[in-house]
Amino acid sequence: MKIGITCYPTYGGSGAVATELGLGLARRGHEVHFISYAQPFRLIHFIDGVYFHEVEVNRYPLFEYPPYSLALAVTMHEVARREALDLLHVHYAIPHATAGWIARDMLRDGGRDVKLVTTLHGTDITLVGQDPSYWSITRFSIEKSDRITAVSDWLRERTHRDFDCERCAIEVIPNFVDPKIYDRDRYRGRHLLARAGEKVVMHISNFRAVKRIPDLMQVFARVAHAVPARLILVGDGPERQRAAEIAADLGIAERVVFLGKIDSVAELLASADLFLLPSEQESFGLVALEAQASGVPVVGSAGTGLDEVVEHGVTGYLHPVGAVEAMATSAISVLSDEARWDAFSGASRDRALERFTIDRIIPRYESLYRRVLAEGDDDPGEPTA
Repeated sequence: MKIGITCYPTYGGSGAVATELGLGLARRGHEVHFISYAQPFRLIHFIDGVYFHEVEVNRYPLFEYPPYSLALAVTMHEVARREALDLLHVHYAIPHATAGWIARDMLRDGGRDVKLVTTLHGTDITLVGQDPSYWSITRFSIEKSDRITAVSDWLRERTHRDFDCERCAIEVIPNFVDPKIYDRDRYRGRHLLARAGEKVVMHISNFRAVKRIPDLMQVFARVAHAVPARLILVGDGPERQRAAEIAADLGIAERVVFLGKIDSVAELLASADLFLLPSEQESFGLVALEAQASGVPVVGSAGTGLDEVVEHGVTGYLHPVGAVEAMATSAISVLSDEARWDAFSGASRDRALERFTIDRIIPRYESLYRRVLAEGDDDPGEPTA
């Protein structure tokens, strides 16, 4: 198949998954064309069958805000027509699904039936899509897609509820990891992160309010008073400075290390003993899955997409949002009991390999592609499966 993939090229779960999906599809013999305003950050090596098409947005005095969505639609249309693409697979609803709908209808006017698949990742539904400026176009774009997927049951149900679109057929295809990359035995860099005898606690995120960074610091403060440990923070965002201030207030500043944005976190995760993710909500929790694939137990928030990734009491612990004391108690119990940590670590790796590997998930996308391509030119607004 010839597949066009559009995603955000910067840091974030949706772009990472979309890029890895494209690379995996190319390795299985498909032709993949990435279409975005910049090269995806994980698209760093040449792979046969993978192409990148940059969206150019010209600036005119008339436009106070350059119309990226329209420029994207035009580029998608041009690439699909020139390269004879079979389908467009867009990741993140706004503006990608909207641009995909425009490009698809432009192509149909020219006699070509290119299908549109939209994958919902999380904040496109729970944050951006809830903005009154975008709610109606988000709903419209979802309903006009030929196929819709979501990365978790939690996100599917949230989409149905928040957008009143029970008629939308949303297929759940979870995120995935490459177990050869996230392998604890592959790396040996622990000595660079912590002193001898210290446990390595890690958190990786965009440091936005939804990640509940103050809770994270409170949990670690309790851990640090019970177990020699160091907190490694990876990423950047609005709450990064607040994290530093809280660390100073709690007297744990010397135990906290800020590494900033890092392209590849596999080596860091391989050095961790515990991953903390006390978020307000997680649509899936890709970084938690990456941690588990690296043999790292996870302590995080229940009632979110993490419920589908972390098995409570087996690969980590999940507690209600804001339950700082319970999270800290669970974290300490794992870090202070070597036998328990070994059991959790092994179970974490096993769960990732049994359910969420790239070799298990990519065939599900291939099956979806084949099904949608086998259909006629039905009204895209009607549910199809």
